[in-house]
Amino acid sequence: MDGVHDLGGMHGFGPINYRPTTEAFHEEWQETAFGLMLGSVILLQNHTPDAYRHSVERMAPSHYFAVHYYERVLTGVTTLLVENGVLDHADLERRAGGRFPLAGPVADKPLADLTPQSEQRFNKGDVVKVKDFHPKGHTRAPRFCRGKQGRVLHVAPPFPFPDTSAHGGAQREEHTYHVEFTARELWGDNGTDNDFVVVDLWDSYLEGATA
Repeated sequence: MDGVHDLGGMHGFGPINYRPTTEAFHEEWQETAFGLMLGSVILLQNHTPDAYRHSVERMAPSHYFAVHYYERVLTGVTTLLVENGVLDHADLERRAGGRFPLAGPVADKPLADLTPQSEQRFNKGDVVKVKDFHPKGHTRAPRFCRGKQGRVLHVAPPFPFPDTSAHGGAQREEHTYHVEFTARELWGDNGTDNDFVVVDLWDSYLEGATA
């Protein structure tokens, strides 16, 4: 889906404050939140990483930007647990001692009109173009490369198609490709001649193109 989580190429967020660390968790509750996310695989039927990713994507923008990474983890997995009847939202807020915001609802018609591709259509060196589509549901095709041309660097084995997997639909697998884009293609005059971006893309996101 197109949302605030898809930040590639967006401006106005300031510098990245990077602080090297060997710690995965800075507070005890963060480890608990991460453990709950892993445990939800057992608690929920038809649980997939894509369904979890989409639960985080559905957070309200004001909520998403106001919290840290593990708070998003907690919101996403809690939303799935409530939606699947494992937790009661009212009881959760009563136990939490106040409001506990969840992610928004799943769109009624989430999937883009992408034709399933069960066979490998492209090979190393092929020039491809990413379809310019804007689904209301989950997708792993970043906005910054939609409508852009790139070249296939590598053909990977088939993987579950996330746009379907995230919504409990019929499971299908498609080949994926490591596609290289020039910075000029992606960013125009803001790009440089010697920079490239490689994106992993499923077959049905792509169409043939000419160099």
